[in-house]
Amino acid sequence: MDSWVRFNAQSQAKERVFRAAQYACTLLGYTLHKGGAGAELLKIISQLEAHMSLTRKMMRLGNSAEALEAAKRAIHLSDSVLRLCLTVAHLNRAMYFACDNVLWAGKTGLLPQLDQHKWSQRSFRYYLFALILNLTRDAYELRVLMEREARCLAAKAPPSPSPITLPNDDLSSSSSPASPGALILPILSARLRRQLHLVVTVLYSNPPLLLDLLKNSCDIFIPLDRLGIYPVGPGFVGACGLVSSILSILTIVHPWLKLKP
Repeated sequence: MDSWVRFNAQSQAKERVFRAAQYACTLLGYTLHKGGAGAELLKIISQLEAHMSLTRKMMRLGNSAEALEAAKRAIHLSDSVLRLCLTVAHLNRAMYFACDNVLWAGKTGLLPQLDQHKWSQRSFRYYLFALILNLTRDAYELRVLMEREARCLAAKAPPSPSPITLPNDDLSSSSSPASPGALILPILSARLRRQLHLVVTVLYSNPPLLLDLLKNSCDIFIPLDRLGIYPVGPGFVGACGLVSSILSILTIVHPWLKLKP
């Protein structure tokens, strides 16, 4: 109950709930359309999605200031890669929210002459840049943790036995050397298995990094589709938006799941 009270008191959590509902409507509308639902029902779902989107835009008014404050904090990080990625990502988020606020004013009639398509495209471009930087940060943290895990495994591993030297007669009587391809492929396969094992181990032991990576990976398809860079369709966009919203809600309900800094 305490977790729910704390969750309900945060406007960001409420916005995430509306976001989940919006993309659930997107997914539902696509599913009903594929199932041959009536035009009236599809219109209701579309209107509900539009209302959810407009409500979210209203709840995000002033979020640019919060993003700028986050950028001011990130610029003091000691790690240069994290400092660059997080600072520029927060600045892009600030511009995204600013464009989104202008778009909200246009949709509500406060700016009737506003070119909503242009501002929507501009908003999604800033959103895409922020997500690319967030994914870069996730990849960097994953690499650092993988290197640390590899050093720990190497320190725990027993020393390898010294190779056995064969006499010249044995070498001359042995079979002919294998082809380079036959030697390289097993080495590459073993190296790939080690890398995959490291990735799984690191992500399993770091749930905040795993959730952030999944959330950003889902979110990036939304601006890619809206900007026409990589169209995936409303059904996939709805599913990705719903999954990322649920993951965001989890990080709010359980703050230890949020990736820091």
